Amino acid sequence: MRKIMKKTLIALMGALFLTTLSNGNLFAQDDEDGFTVGGAVRYNIIATDYYDSESNATNPEFTWDTWRLNVDGSMSGIDLSFEYRFYPTFGTHFIHHGYLGYDFGEDVYMELGVTQVPFGLETYASNSWWFNGNYYVGLEDDYDMGINFDITPSEKLTISLAYFRQAEPGGPWEAGGNGSYLNNGDWGSYGVSYGTAGPGRYSYDVVPGSTMMPGDTAATGVSLLELNQFNARVAFDITEDIEIGGSAQMGQLYNFVQDVSDWTTAFAGHVDGSVAGVNFKAQYSMFDYTATADDGSETDFVQMGAYGSVYDVITKANMYTASVAYPISVDWGPISSISPHIDYTFIDKTNEDFYDTQHFIPGILVTAGSVYTYIDYAMGKNQPWLTGDFGKGLGTGVEDPDWNARFNVNIGYYF
Repeated sequence: MRKIMKKTLIALMGALFLTTLSNGNLFAQDDEDGFTVGGAVRYNIIATDYYDSESNATNPEFTWDTWRLNVDGSMSGIDLSFEYRFYPTFGTHFIHHGYLGYDFGEDVYMELGVTQVPFGLETYASNSWWFNGNYYVGLEDDYDMGINFDITPSEKLTISLAYFRQAEPGGPWEAGGNGSYLNNGDWGSYGVSYGTAGPGRYSYDVVPGSTMMPGDTAATGVSLLELNQFNARVAFDITEDIEIGGSAQMGQLYNFVQDVSDWTTAFAGHVDGSVAGVNFKAQYSMFDYTATADDGSETDFVQMGAYGSVYDVITKANMYTASVAYPISVDWGPISSISPHIDYTFIDKTNEDFYDTQHFIPGILVTAGSVYTYIDYAMGKNQPWLTGDFGKGLGTGVEDPDWNARFNVNIGYYF
């Protein structure tokens, strides 16, 4: 009898849990408290045409890009937003964001935890699945571990002030993969954990590694971590449809072999507006990632990592990005809108011995209920993900490169 009652109780509890989950309201206490559970599943169709690599029988590819889980809600006035992602293609998984939020009134909102760095155009400086060039140097849709305050003294003005102790926690990664990792990722003797330092992460951060200048016979270690970053961002609505803004960032790159830190900076100005249904985003950014190498010299490159891979990034550059999109409402069966878009980035490396980067992405976003499909023809010169020679693009680059191209279809179901 006890076994029957126990099974019945478990069944009832399971039914109650599933009913609550299906209603998207976990642990609800009243009309204001509760949590929603969501996520996404995304697939990629990839066809590449790279001048610096030969095609083979695996081109094109149909891959499982991502699956993710989201929890959002509030309890007793404290908000929670959490997202964890899995990338089967890259063999890694990691947190996207996870923060506690609190509203101090109508004018101040705080986020504590892994939250988006307030810098430049938000949430994205782009419209394509590929982002713009800012993302690949850690300045677009970046997430770190710290605290952020959004202050709105008026309807037209938003001020964001943030402090980040370190980069977001990393997920698993395979040492010895793309790029080179100092001591094969064995940093325990320096008190550095794999999760803090590894490239298994969503947004690009400086991670420990090694670089090799042209003509060098051996690689130089750059055992660097991001620490103590301060951000300030101001955005002002000139009209209901046009925003202008400026951003500043200052932080440390800590070399745990030399036990020294260097201060780094980044600045940006942006505009985001819509005229006659056309959305236009533009941003100028500059960064100075001055850092000390393991041999005590000033390095020309840092290693940045995400998705389990690393590549060289020049320490100083100016970046110019622009993005245009034109959303069009349609009634084509399940398709409710299409949005043609173009993203462009030019990265001007201040060292004249290195070759500049370009990134040009024409495409279209198709919306059909909960399915969002990006169809992009991505082209790049010295763009690290659009090459058969991964790792060089944002470092030394290649002289007079041809355009590499990748036809990419990303199909995502969001729930």
